[in-house]
Order: sequence, then structure tokens, then C-alpha cells
Amino acid sequence: MIFYSGFSLKNESYFFDNWLNNSDYTVAGFSYGAIKAAQHVVDANVRIDTLQLFSPAFFQTQTLVFKKLQQRAFSASPQEYREKFLTTCFSPYHSYEVQLNHEDNSEDLSTLLNFVWDKELMQKIVDKGVCIEVFLGLEDKVIDCLGARDFFRSYATVTSIRTGNHFLQGTIND
Repeated sequence: MIFYSGFSLKNESYFFDNWLNNSDYTVAGFSYGAIKAAQHVVDANVRIDTLQLFSPAFFQTQTLVFKKLQQRAFSASPQEYREKFLTTCFSPYHSYEVQLNHEDNSEDLSTLLNFVWDKELMQKIVDKGVCIEVFLGLEDKVIDCLGARDFFRSYATVTSIRTGNHFLQGTIND
């Protein structure tokens, strides 16, 4: 299995152990990593059976003002931005220690905020015969989980976790 981490994170796949398909033919990603995982599947010339997207970064319903404010806050203080971001990811539940990746930069944040999940991308994945699984926490304070659910349900099996936050806590993971 290939796993892509979220923005400014590394080695957080254990949060999703209850759902991860550890097959050699699975590609998975969390948040920003879901974008990378989807792009990997589209570009890959090897067998991939399953694409798992955990709380995929879904900001296409956010305003330009929101996106610019995020980028300004990151540029002003990347460390403070990461700390606030993690607090929001874990809200409303207990925060856990996670490993940070300080290599992600403002360009990565811009990619995350401005990425558009579209029909063409999803259709390319479906046309490759890849089964898509999406996991969303309905208490997620980071992404537009309802917009994501509405978009992905045409292409994927979508699991909505009623009490789950961005890390899908509030479930059997607690």
C-alpha cells in the first residue's frame, strides 16, 4: 500500500488503521495526501485496485477571500498556522501528538486550497477500474464535508462518520 500524508504531516496513517486496505494494490491519502493519491492513480501504469481518500482536501466551495486569508496566515507564521490547523483537525475531540513535516510550504498550501476535484479526474480513475472509497467525518471543521460527500458519491463508496472530525475521531478510533 502507498499512503500519502496530509499537509505538514507525516506518518499519520495509523489514525486510519481500522479502514486501511493494506493490499499492495491500494493507494491511500489523507486530506492533502488524498489529492496526491488521486493524481498518483491517474498517472500510474501499474495495477491499482483501490483508492482510499480519508477526509480529502475539499476547498472548492470556499471563497477566494478564505483561501487568501489561509495563505497570508501561513506566510506570516508557518509554525503558528500549523498549530492552529492541527487544533482544528482534532476539534472537537482530544488532540494527539503527530509528526510534522516542515517541508510543506506556501506553494503546497496553495495547491491544496485551489485544487478542484472534477468529473474528468474522477472518471479517469473509474475508467482504470479502480474502486474508490471516501471516508468523511461529519464533524470535520477543516473541509466542506457535505460538499465533498455530495461530489464523491457519484464515483465512490462514501462512508460518512456522524461524529468524526478531520482525523475521523469520535468513532472507534478514540
